[in-house]
Amino acid sequence: MDEKEYARFTAGAAEISREVEGAFVTNNGYSTGTNKELILDTKIVLTLRASDWPDDHYSTLTITLSLVSLMTKLSFVQTGVPEDQYEEISQSGTTITGIR
Repeated sequence: MDEKEYARFTAGAAEISREVEGAFVTNNGYSTGTNKELILDTKIVLTLRASDWPDDHYSTLTITLSLVSLMTKLSFVQTGVPEDQYEEISQSGTTITGIR
């Protein structure tokens, strides 16, 4: 996903590298991080932090893509979230349908 696709999908500005160890800034600067693993059409692993997290605190987000009934299923696992942010993040899950 590039910056234009991200902005269309989330309504937030972004700068996104498509390279392993490349940096990204999303949600109008709220989230920053680094791509750790990029496997085309299969898996994305990122380290990231939010601007309101403690300095130098990063979590790891793994996004797995799989084909289910002619649609793409996205599975998200995030570890290392600051304890005071865990409840909010764990309940912010969203189900999105119709993305291909």
